Amino acid sequence: MIDQIKSFFVDGNWVDAVLPLAQKAGVALLIFIIGIWIANHVVRFVKKLLQLRKLDDALTGFVEGLLSALLKFVVLLIAVEQLGIDTTSLLALLGAAGLAIGLALKDSLSNFAAGVMLIVFKPFKAGDFVEAGGIMGIVESVTIFNTLFRSGDNKEIIVPNAQIYGGTIINYSARATRRIDLIIGISYDDDMKKARQLMLDVINSDERILKDPEPVIAVDALADSSVNFVVRPWVNSSDYWAVRWHLLEAIKESFDANGITIPYPQQTVYMHSAETK
Repeated sequence: MIDQIKSFFVDGNWVDAVLPLAQKAGVALLIFIIGIWIANHVVRFVKKLLQLRKLDDALTGFVEGLLSALLKFVVLLIAVEQLGIDTTSLLALLGAAGLAIGLALKDSLSNFAAGVMLIVFKPFKAGDFVEAGGIMGIVESVTIFNTLFRSGDNKEIIVPNAQIYGGTIINYSARATRRIDLIIGISYDDDMKKARQLMLDVINSDERILKDPEPVIAVDALADSSVNFVVRPWVNSSDYWAVRWHLLEAIKESFDANGITIPYPQQTVYMHSAETK
């Protein structure tokens, strides 16, 4: 055995055996270096395109990292194949592993897909007051996997993106103006025209209420215990709650001062006594 090895090196046979392998290794290394250089430039170019489109930083960073890993993996496969190594079995193994990982991370992938949709289509943005995913609050941030909200009492709420995108989203901040919808009931014995004028005076005295569209005050229902008015003024979205609370208080005070009654549900019970023989 030792003699055969010595003969292999002495006769120069090792040169014929190693030289082709060295050439393949050199070509593979060259392919790898050039491929990585091209991949880095492609990633930078895509990143600039995403930034020009003003996409969210979280999405831009994720796409950049994913594209970089994918391109470098392709370059590595090409370089390995240049060495004469069959990559078919390797790809099959990686595919099976990817399927297993995908099934294990099904919920995470669903949240990721929903996060991408939220970032791209932007049904809301940071600072908006929304109702989504079963909660109501101000949007703090939108990330790839979840959305951070701040509730009215300053609690931090983290909601998975799939729960948000898969349901109804109500964005109360999307429009510049909002309509306040109130139902005010008065007694059947009260003067409807007088009550309507009192409510109109309260509305006109508040400068936060918009003149256009014009506020609506109209009889909406003849209920069991009251005549119900709908009161619908328009305000800037930022003034909605403050004006709503003020109107309820001011209308009640105006009615009290002018003898208009806001009835409460009541029942009249008649008692009959039967004569006994």
